[in-house]
Amino acid sequence: MLTDKKVQKILLEKKLLDENGLTEAIQGAKKAKQKLLDYIIDKSLVAEIAFYESAAKFLGIPFVSLDKLKIRKDLLFLIPEVTAQKNKTVIFDVDDKKKRVKLATLDPNNLEIFEFIKKKTGLKPDIHLCTKSGLEFTLKQYHKDIKADFQIEKEKKHAGSKELKKMSEELPIVKIVDSLLEQAFYEGASDIHIEPGEKETEIRYRIDGILSNIMTLPKKAQSSLIARIKVLANLKVDEHRMPQDGRFKIYNKKNKISFRVSIIPTLHGEKVVMRLLEEKPKVLSLKEIGLHPRALEKIENNIKKPNGMILVTGPTGSGKTTTLYTILNILNTPKVNISTIEDPIEYNIPHVNQSQIQPKIGYTFAKGLRAFLRQDPDIIMVGEIRDNETAEIAIHAALTGHLVLSTLHTNDALKTLPRILEMDVPPFLVASTTNLIIAQRLTRRICKSCITSYYLHKDEIEQLKREIDTEKILHILRKEKIISDKEKTFDKLLFYKGKGCPKCGNTGYKGRTGLYEALEITPGLSKLIAQGAKEAELREEANKQDMLKLIEDGFIKAKSGITTIEEVLRVTKE
Repeated sequence: MLTDKKVQKILLEKKLLDENGLTEAIQGAKKAKQKLLDYIIDKSLVAEIAFYESAAKFLGIPFVSLDKLKIRKDLLFLIPEVTAQKNKTVIFDVDDKKKRVKLATLDPNNLEIFEFIKKKTGLKPDIHLCTKSGLEFTLKQYHKDIKADFQIEKEKKHAGSKELKKMSEELPIVKIVDSLLEQAFYEGASDIHIEPGEKETEIRYRIDGILSNIMTLPKKAQSSLIARIKVLANLKVDEHRMPQDGRFKIYNKKNKISFRVSIIPTLHGEKVVMRLLEEKPKVLSLKEIGLHPRALEKIENNIKKPNGMILVTGPTGSGKTTTLYTILNILNTPKVNISTIEDPIEYNIPHVNQSQIQPKIGYTFAKGLRAFLRQDPDIIMVGEIRDNETAEIAIHAALTGHLVLSTLHTNDALKTLPRILEMDVPPFLVASTTNLIIAQRLTRRICKSCITSYYLHKDEIEQLKREIDTEKILHILRKEKIISDKEKTFDKLLFYKGKGCPKCGNTGYKGRTGLYEALEITPGLSKLIAQGAKEAELREEANKQDMLKLIEDGFIKAKSGITTIEEVLRVTKE
């Protein structure tokens, strides 16, 4: 985008404003809490077209007036609507002979979108600058097409399955759904939320763990949109009162993406959440998922053991399944028989026997686990230990020569022990079978393209002292040789954050990494567990271990420029 500094240069260099006029405009923009460019155009200090024509000359690219052009629908829809809206870029012409595509944009530096269009069309992009109003006029063409079609096919409250199926196959709705799916994958979203409101339908993506609004559709689009998704997922189109779950896949040249669909009835209609899963995800190593060398060593030692339990704990969406799959990929050799029971199966792992629970027919974790023991397994993965029956079978499997991997929902590694004991499992069995407990969270990574360093302000340090033991954190950073022994206060420590750029959607973050703590069940801890010791006693014994806690691992990553202090505090709060 055109920054305020660039706008100032253009205004002065092209003599659109003198220095006095510019100074007044800057002050006015600050008072109005607007960007300088928006302010000067809103107040008619400079004509919009005059500014953008001058800006195009300043940047050395052509200018195009979109409101004077008739753009063919097939060209407009070459870029999905969501992509065009977010990146402020549209296609307005194509030269097939020269194999070039003409783009109009407000952000000539957005190289990522230009590369995306080049790959999608196979044509080299010619970049043109356009006015903000011209771009908005063109973007409305997407919605005009949608609204026109929905006004012809008016929403029917009691539409039957045949009518709904027909509505779902209309070209505009097919394009909307295709755009949503394509853009979600392009943006690296993990989930798509379609949320019906009283007057509109909101579309949101979860990117790097955070939900953000993407677009709003007219209410009339709602029935057809949801019907289209139901058709894709092979669900009952005319069922609106009961929750439904399904799956479907889409393909492109390089990827096969599976969409897990969940639909529930709400006050204003059916809400849809779609989870995106790559069929062939990149297999990460334990080091690549963000494990500190100390935790890494403990995990590598314990996965070599022929029997016992390894438990991974954390809230929903903290990456537990990814950690278990990473461990399974290491253990997956022709010499062992691996079986998993999951809910649901997220990724297909070659040569691993994966089974999904079916509660409707009575196929539960416990039943599947019991059946697995008759299948001569060496390694068993249980998606989650939820009840006494599953816990007891898993522990007996670990006791009888199997390596068992599973997950639980607790806030930290130590709280896992009381959680299992609450399931009425005898303490001596927990003590003798549990090898290792891993607690984890996912935190957003700082965008490498716009990373910048800064020192904490006094008020930030004071707030930090109220939330954490800063002296202990400083001691850990010195111990890990992240800082020198001379650095004894937070005010002299350099930290990092992202300024925001086109590559990260101006969030300052791109991608995620894990924060971990790995608690090994030592003879001392095992003895206390068997005796039924309280959590305070267990914690005192656990503190004797050389174990990094979640927040300590987080501050090491924050000081190393991997994530930010804000992110560490956000994900480690109980």
